[in-house]
Amino acid sequence: MRIRRGLPIFLLLLVAAALAMPVAAQQPEKPSAAPTPAQRPGGKPKPAVPKPAPADAKPTLLGQFGDWGAYTASPNGKKICFAIAKPSSSETKPPNRPRNQPYMFITTRPADKVTNEVSISVGYPFKAESEATATVGSTTFELYTQGDGAWIKNVAEEAHMVEAMRQGDTVVVKGESGKGTATIDTYSLKGVPEALDRVAQECQ
Repeated sequence: MRIRRGLPIFLLLLVAAALAMPVAAQQPEKPSAAPTPAQRPGGKPKPAVPKPAPADAKPTLLGQFGDWGAYTASPNGKKICFAIAKPSSSETKPPNRPRNQPYMFITTRPADKVTNEVSISVGYPFKAESEATATVGSTTFELYTQGDGAWIKNVAEEAHMVEAMRQGDTVVVKGESGKGTATIDTYSLKGVPEALDRVAQECQ
């Protein structure tokens, strides 16, 4: 497994503050706990309930576009922008298994020369060394997993996935928890093009 750029640890710390804002796509349900930061391979576990993010790390809403919100923040003086959504529907097999709220991110970090990185916080620890999938239309993308995070396995396919999301209706993410629970999360892609355009405008 190659080392991935990875979702920044602080990014999911921003989510709790973002969800406190009056964003239609994130209402009425709120997650039962702050999302657990996804880890890069070899990373050390982090607390399930992180400390509050510094004031400069709190996200600013750039706009709500359909089911996707566009945000910016500048933790440690490094500006980032991201689009975020939660699933429009979720299913577990066996049914009604507990989990934290899942989210999908598309992140741009100019200082790291990262554009439109797709990542998912699934809301539970994945089964060790398991892979997940994300399907947009007729195309399925393999995801590698670490902790409760997932990223596209083949970085070269990331631009293809983002373009497919711009043109698609839904993305379906499937994975398996360490306890053997299978999950199917369906994300609406309504508003993705506009959210990504706003992110690109803010973080060129």
